[in-house]
Amino acid sequence: MKSQITNALSDFFFEYETPRQVLVRNRRVGVVCRLIQLGVLAYIIGWVFIYEKGYQSTDTAVSSVFTKMKGVGYTNVSGRETVWDVADYVFPSQGDASFVVMTNFIITEGQKMGTCPELPGKHTCSSNADCKGGSFKRTGHGQMTGVCVNATKTCEVLTWCPVEDDNYIPDPPLLISAENYTLFIKNSVNFPLFGVKRSNLVEGIDGLYISKCLYDPADAPLCPIFKLGDIVKLSGFSFEKIAKEGGAIGIVVDWTCNLDVHIKHCKPEYSFHGLYGNANEMDEVRTSMGYNFRYAKHYIENGVSKRTLLKVFGIRFDIIVKSLVSNGKKNCESV
Repeated sequence: MKSQITNALSDFFFEYETPRQVLVRNRRVGVVCRLIQLGVLAYIIGWVFIYEKGYQSTDTAVSSVFTKMKGVGYTNVSGRETVWDVADYVFPSQGDASFVVMTNFIITEGQKMGTCPELPGKHTCSSNADCKGGSFKRTGHGQMTGVCVNATKTCEVLTWCPVEDDNYIPDPPLLISAENYTLFIKNSVNFPLFGVKRSNLVEGIDGLYISKCLYDPADAPLCPIFKLGDIVKLSGFSFEKIAKEGGAIGIVVDWTCNLDVHIKHCKPEYSFHGLYGNANEMDEVRTSMGYNFRYAKHYIENGVSKRTLLKVFGIRFDIIVKSLVSNGKKNCESV
């Protein structure tokens, strides 16, 4: 055993191995060998370095967005003329990255708490036995009292009366003028890995330019002011159709930049996408079309608590910031 260890140590310290090279003088073998080497070299340079930019580090943005709407609408419902401004038709009003612009509505005025029949054709009954007192129906307006109202053949409910009738949606939309409203988007991005901060108000986008410009994908691709009608059109939808029952549209701000070139070339690109369905689908095949919600304005009249209920149909806008920057200089400096 001791002899084996001694021999192993002797071989390790006093012997040296080197690979044996064989020179083959054959043109065909030589050409094939060089072609393989060139192929590997071309792959590394062309694909890894030039196309995929494998030498670069990448980072995504920490981002903030705020928005501002401008525009005034007008309606004349049952002889009542109303002017709607930003405080009336934008929800929420703070200017978030996700907001709704009201384009249509159903209004139920003068509601007060009490008992009244359900709408004709809804939760029909033939006797009190069909209206179980104290119970609710999923699509009902309130708590059933146990009374079947003969005049309407519907169950009586305890609720805000009169109940809302939303069977008819105004067509054309009451606030079709929203097509001409304008949206201002201000977006700031920070790429912490590279210490780079950018805004969509890039070089040349100053107050004078903003006061005159309107976004156009060909003529004004960097203008941060958008006409709602143009946004809907660029997303592939008809404004009148989406304004009637509401919908959702995504506005994508894409920051895909190569920081190996000058920072001034890092500019946003905007794109628009319908998020609630395919614009080419027939209305009949869509399920749960549109976007709507309700809100109430409460008030006191002659000591009685009342409310005005609005069922709002609107376009929900979601501003989505997409980012990916790459930088090879950072890696070179580290090396």
